[in-house]
Amino acid sequence: MRDVTHFKIRIATDLDALQSKLQSLSVEARQKLEKDTAKKEAKAEAKADAEAKKKKAAKVTIKRIERNKRKFVTSIHGLETFGIDLKKAAKLFAQTFATGSSVTKNPQGQEEIVVQGDVSDDILEIIEDAESGGGGQLAALLKSVPADNVVCIEEKKKKGTADVA
Repeated sequence: MRDVTHFKIRIATDLDALQSKLQSLSVEARQKLEKDTAKKEAKAEAKADAEAKKKKAAKVTIKRIERNKRKFVTSIHGLETFGIDLKKAAKLFAQTFATGSSVTKNPQGQEEIVVQGDVSDDILEIIEDAESGGGGQLAALLKSVPADNVVCIEEKKKKGTADVA
């Protein structure tokens, strides 16, 4: 959102500069310049709309993955779409839940946060609280993530399929 505002401010300063040049140009040049200005404005609005749609469609996935019989890890990916620094978020998750937490790449090549332990419900709660304005440092960091865009998945470890011959 900050980038869109910055982009609009830059366009506005460009428009002011163009309008000051407009007084010293001929009628044909003025018309061409006005046309170019209108195109630039339309392009900037389209870019801002596309970025807003992309954020609206983006999903944050929280996976609860079984390691052993009663051991779990929680994997979170999709936060980078909302402009969240993953290393900072991983550190805050580790502090909040008093567990290990790190940023790793998943098999699809995307970066994700892996938190030791079954904390998927707690993370979902923090995101919901952050949206309503509550919580601490972690909630402040996650306030840009809409709770509607969060998906929780439970993944069980597959049993060994070794054939005994």
